[in-house]
Amino acid sequence: MTVRTARPSTDVALRITRELPEHLVPWELPPEWRWGTEGVWTEHRHYQEVVDALGRSLSLVTAPDPTHTEWLAAEARALARQNHPSIPVTYHYWARVSDAKRGPGYLRRWVVGETVGARLSRRRLSDIPELLQMLRAAGSALVSLHDLQMIYGALSPETIWVTPAGRNWLLGWQWVVPREAIPEGVAPSRRWMPVPPEWPADEWAPTQSSDQWQLGALCFAALTGELPPSVNIPPLTLLRPDVPQVIARIIERSLSTVPESRFPSITAMLRALDRQVGARTFFVLGNDEPQRPTAVQTAEAQLRWATGDDYEILTALGAGTFGTVWRVRDLTLGREVALKMLHPHIARDVTAVERFHREARLAAQLAHPAIVPIYDWDSRGEVTWYTMELAEGGSLADLIVRTGARPLAEAAPQVEQLLDALAAAHGVGIVHRDIKPENTLIGRYSRWRLTDFGIANAPGEEIGGATGTPAFAAPE
Repeated sequence: MTVRTARPSTDVALRITRELPEHLVPWELPPEWRWGTEGVWTEHRHYQEVVDALGRSLSLVTAPDPTHTEWLAAEARALARQNHPSIPVTYHYWARVSDAKRGPGYLRRWVVGETVGARLSRRRLSDIPELLQMLRAAGSALVSLHDLQMIYGALSPETIWVTPAGRNWLLGWQWVVPREAIPEGVAPSRRWMPVPPEWPADEWAPTQSSDQWQLGALCFAALTGELPPSVNIPPLTLLRPDVPQVIARIIERSLSTVPESRFPSITAMLRALDRQVGARTFFVLGNDEPQRPTAVQTAEAQLRWATGDDYEILTALGAGTFGTVWRVRDLTLGREVALKMLHPHIARDVTAVERFHREARLAAQLAHPAIVPIYDWDSRGEVTWYTMELAEGGSLADLIVRTGARPLAEAAPQVEQLLDALAAAHGVGIVHRDIKPENTLIGRYSRWRLTDFGIANAPGEEIGGATGTPAFAAPE
């Protein structure tokens, strides 16, 4: 990482940088730790990636203003009390000690991905499955806070992060502390945050009811690309006709101008959603009229039938010519994995199924840290799938789209690991034949890994013709 001074920008809600901020330059990390490649500036906070001695990417959360030390400590304590899948775990707090050149700051999980606001800036509006995933994740996290008599108070498109694997994280924890811990005169900026109608002018007055209004505003923005006004909000179905009326009614009730007209609690809001939509499906049909299910919905229905009680289907990650990839929860082992499924119409072809099985078998033969591990292969009826480790960071192609070209200091050791993986494959006679950014996945701790051995050649097989991706083909 380049050690240069960098200061926060006030014209954006957050800013990603590859420069070490001025207040961290004097720090000395523990032995065998190192600075990561990225940092993020937000309101009154800086998040810096650090890599610990075990190779894990962690987020070092600090307050650039030295007078905010007690506020930062209160934030760390508030976060340490949480236990929710959408709330990052706090690992350690570094207090300021005279003989140590680090602190104050706390460590939590480094979240890979982008904010809902960043996605909207690329004009990628949420579809209905993505909306339901975000609503349930953020809503249940707020319920967890309210059960502890805590209020979030600053929910916005910039405080919800979405990973490439479709997981939602609630950040912006500097505001989830007792009011007396926040320095006098400091409040979240209204420039980036939807403002509930009951708040007095120029005043921050968070309540559990205003948390619900901001959650509804976040859903409104995810569907339309714009935050709603505090009053006279236009009908959601007018701006987004494909939104089912049952969902529109729930969001619009949460956005009621009068707090007493909203749901009694976010728990009641989520229960209404589950009664109308269902907790484990996204077969939501627009305007309450029967419609033909989409191809993705049909694939999900068949996958749910085939996997039964073995997997909980969470969200679709992508679709290609031959199949779809899903984020699922293995209910037997209690872990999230990626499930790759052949399109049912392709699975009727015995040859295609054999090739699919061969792809999983070849990858499973290669036990290497830079190759995505395969867990299981199975089929039922016309549904054929295999499961593999979930790449929480998405693909290298996704990463480049989000944050641009990678610095040499980051790419060089990763490419070296990929070369070592290819050497291991070549050692047993397997040639990948389709290496490209889309087939390089990024694991939880930012490790690059090869996947997709669908057109690989194995010992004893004849090498096929020109296949793979032409843009990444060798010139010969």
